[in-house]
Amino acid sequence: MGSLDRIRGIIEGDRFSRLLGIELLELREGYSKVAMTVKGDMLNFHGIAHGGAIFSLADAAFAAASNSHGQRALALCMSISYRSPAKEGMRLVAEAFEESLGNRTALYRIVVRSEGGELIASCQGTVYRKAEGLA
Repeated sequence: MGSLDRIRGIIEGDRFSRLLGIELLELREGYSKVAMTVKGDMLNFHGIAHGGAIFSLADAAFAAASNSHGQRALALCMSISYRSPAKEGMRLVAEAFEESLGNRTALYRIVVRSEGGELIASCQGTVYRKAEGLA
């Protein structure tokens, strides 16, 4: 089994992502694409997707991309800007792009869009890269 295949298996085994129905669509070194359909129990009191659900999708893309090198990467910080509401039944796609990779830290840009391409949220995240591989 190749390194990315092994990493894909670890990421797909994430219990919280499975709970939310997050699917790993694509994984390359420094890049990932994940998707999730907004369900009724993900809505806030305004009847739109809860920011935490959207953040969780972005975070899953961030985690996949930052750990794609096979070196354990842990989030130091992540910021998100919400641009458009997501409604029940909407399929959201998050892509994470590696902007800078260092020995100990790395920077990522994460974009969440509707399946039709509408910008839902934009994020930036920084990870600490430990000197150990993934389990």
